[in-house]
Amino acid sequence: MKILVIGGAGYIGSHVVKKLCDLKHSVTVYDNLSSGFKINIDKRAKFVKGDILDYEKLQKTMKGFDAIMHFAALKSAGASMIDIENYSKINISGTINILNAMVKNNVKNIVFSSSAAVYGNPKYIPMDEQHPLNPENFYGFTKLEIERILEWYSKLKGINYVALRYFNAAGYGDTSVIRGLEQNPANLLPIIMEVVTRKRKSLDVYGDDYPTKDGTGVRDYIHALDLADAHAIALEYLTKHKDDSKKKDNSKKKNIKQKNLIVNLASGKGYSVLEIIKSTEKIIGKKVNYQIVPRRAGDPSTVIASPKLAKKIIGWSAKYSELDDIIKSMWKAYNR
Repeated sequence: MKILVIGGAGYIGSHVVKKLCDLKHSVTVYDNLSSGFKINIDKRAKFVKGDILDYEKLQKTMKGFDAIMHFAALKSAGASMIDIENYSKINISGTINILNAMVKNNVKNIVFSSSAAVYGNPKYIPMDEQHPLNPENFYGFTKLEIERILEWYSKLKGINYVALRYFNAAGYGDTSVIRGLEQNPANLLPIIMEVVTRKRKSLDVYGDDYPTKDGTGVRDYIHALDLADAHAIALEYLTKHKDDSKKKDNSKKKNIKQKNLIVNLASGKGYSVLEIIKSTEKIIGKKVNYQIVPRRAGDPSTVIASPKLAKKIIGWSAKYSELDDIIKSMWKAYNR
């Protein structure tokens, strides 16, 4: 297939591009390099430098593609509460540009990088796709709004989509291909790596009085390689249903309806902050400097997802997301 990966120079996007190239797809990356790195793009893929806010360039670039993968977004929960203008413009308006360019070029399939932030604070654990949708930050709102816009473009314009709700992405794949590291990370594991490589002095642990086994927050982590696999499988799912929709049932003479899909991508396991710190120290043999600071407003004690629906519908489950494997892969990347 001929696939346009928008935001394919970023952390997750570059892992997905490599996976798609390994599967012999024809891949083009469209990225403005605001947070991604050209060195992260697999040499087998083509590259077009462009912005999703540049509609003319976007729609001209999109000609002749079979499917789109969309990773281009601002993603800091905290920043989204301050810079609402840019988050609206890039995340929401930028996605509308992508969808309009798809309609213009008759591209029917899109895999969208969504987020667990659409759920907000957990009402129950593990969180499944039936969990109430109540984002606690504007970033989560933008992802939820895009999911709703996708539904309307599907109903009115025939766009087929899979939206993949990530939990906490971590880990690195082949560091000979993906060499650029995240800049100004906001997530725990890359911050720990910056501490042990002395890019940061210490790590702030927000609260040690939660109702968890060691008092620190518990989260569900998913390896970037598992995310890459999920995107490739989601693309196959869309293609299969597209092909099925063209086949007629000889007895009923009816077309099979395309099924859009929204699923969690998670390991279904929870690890606390102190658990991750201790595991890191054991694996790399270095002390992680940290300090306990007050809780952040709105931080839940435990966030663990149910990945059962992804397993049931597309046959995906995490294979690389054991904590020790994630830490080892990150240390390999940061210690280079």
